[in-house]
Amino acid sequence: MTKPENPRGVELSSKQMKEGDVIVNKWDPRVKYAWATGEAISRFLEEMKNGKLIARKCDSCDRILFPPRMFCEECFKPTTEWVYIKDTGKIETYSISYLDKDARRITDPIFVGVVSIDGASEKMGIMHYFDETTKEDIHIGMPVKAVWKPPEEREGAITDIKYFRPLKEGEE
Repeated sequence: MTKPENPRGVELSSKQMKEGDVIVNKWDPRVKYAWATGEAISRFLEEMKNGKLIARKCDSCDRILFPPRMFCEECFKPTTEWVYIKDTGKIETYSISYLDKDARRITDPIFVGVVSIDGASEKMGIMHYFDETTKEDIHIGMPVKAVWKPPEEREGAITDIKYFRPLKEGEE
């Protein structure tokens, strides 16, 4: 085999591969992937399937952590108990997008942002979609409520909540 003129490499031909000019190792790995979400997120997703939101309590700094975690990131102590929280909250931040999930231009905007969930400590929330509102009406601090998929369609994912909509006066 001749030394290539370009030290960065040259394109190889099929002929070189077939004639043995290049060492080829063909391998078909039998790889199986498995991962676990862990105790806190597993329970969180299971409760989502049931149409409920759950958090963890930190007795050390008296916070309700949502999404739940087994250790508090503030005091580094283990959290102590499960706490059910509401499926309502307030918009912390939002964005109005004229691109869909596949980055195609759209006429009607999509609203996405962060919701602080009622019952969790301040600034504890999730990023999600907003709907049943307009770009003129949506605002930071707007009270919202989760709109859940029907129970038979839920699969234990954050998408079991279709979106958050404005909370109506007197509604919980």
